[in-house]
Amino acid sequence: MNSKTDTSEALFEEAKKYIPGGVNSPARAFQAVGTTPRFIEKADAQFIYDVDGNKYTDYIGSWGPMILGNNNPRVLKTVQETIINGLSFGAATEREITMAKLACEMVPCFEMVRMVNSGTEATMSALRTARGYTGRSKIIKFEGCYHGHSDGLLVKAGSALIAEGGSPDSAGVTANCAKDTLTAKYNDLDSVEKLFEEYKGDVAAVIIEPVAANMGVVLPKDGFLKQLRDICDANKTVLIFDEVITGFRLAPGGAQQLFGVTPDMATFGKIIGGGMPVGAYGGKREIMECVAPVGKVYQAGTLSGNPVAMAAGIAQLTYLNENPGVYEHINALGEMLYGGLAEIIETAKANCTINYIGSIGTLFFTSGPVTDYESAKKSDLKQYAKYFQHMMNSGNYFAPAQFEAMFISNAHTESDIKKTLEDAAKFFGI
Repeated sequence: MNSKTDTSEALFEEAKKYIPGGVNSPARAFQAVGTTPRFIEKADAQFIYDVDGNKYTDYIGSWGPMILGNNNPRVLKTVQETIINGLSFGAATEREITMAKLACEMVPCFEMVRMVNSGTEATMSALRTARGYTGRSKIIKFEGCYHGHSDGLLVKAGSALIAEGGSPDSAGVTANCAKDTLTAKYNDLDSVEKLFEEYKGDVAAVIIEPVAANMGVVLPKDGFLKQLRDICDANKTVLIFDEVITGFRLAPGGAQQLFGVTPDMATFGKIIGGGMPVGAYGGKREIMECVAPVGKVYQAGTLSGNPVAMAAGIAQLTYLNENPGVYEHINALGEMLYGGLAEIIETAKANCTINYIGSIGTLFFTSGPVTDYESAKKSDLKQYAKYFQHMMNSGNYFAPAQFEAMFISNAHTESDIKKTLEDAAKFFGI
């Protein structure tokens, strides 16, 4: 089948008059795949519906947080009950305490936590706190890892910046802003140790996606995270896990629980608010007590801890914490989908590689293996665009960029996965 796009096309032309590129985030741009963005009208369970009446099986899930499925009845009911009393107060509420206690119970490294409004705020604030705690200026990040769009982190940041094929730095980011950001190679401990040697005693923090998901899904090599922990300990440097993608998805306690490596701090995004605009950063008590008003590291947000976002997040995280069967289900479907794609590309002898862990994965249009930023960039973007259009027209809603993850929710079924695999097989001529 082919998707109808008349209304979406008209809306896109109108949007471009008032919004740069016609979208409010580059992640939504379909420019790289040569088609029009779908303007979504509603979403429910494992499906998403656009204004032209097309129905898609949703493998984005609002970029990960819809782990229970779109418009989950439990979360929806909680939000409806909460908004009756007001959308925002700009003052403390009991729900903030409930959320903080729940997060500290679930996340291994959390002794204290501060709510913010986005993943970008969370990573920016965590790094500022680490600098304030250590009194040092430099931070180490990894090529291809994306930690939001604050100035100091838009250095070899992966995601859409790779897709554009140009410089990984953004215009408007001065050399001075980025001068304290050092970049290491993902899965390469030697590159990390060299930076510590060169900037001895001046590295405040190492920040990493424990499973990279913004150059496509790239797994850490065996022992990589543990050795990174050891290096940070030896240098009295704060280790920060950016769990905006992996948090509460790979396990109730995120990647740090799954891999058994506890960072000093961690950051989370919209999954902690059931998909609402929210984020959080937290970690060891001695580090977090550097944050104002207790300490001298300033961070604030008028809507941080918003009561509606807290209610949605409490409902979702409580359910995840009490129902481990969710992880069994989504991981089994992940094995079915990504394992099925691996079989398809092997049968078709296609120059592709599939990387996955649990319910997240990426089909790279390169023969691989894909272990870092450089190997991810070898992907054939034109072939991905053809694949994307075929799958979209067949009723599968994927990310429009090669360098993103696919997400499976608890609402997906084996029938959904079988249908998607059949569609993929047709693309590869099987």
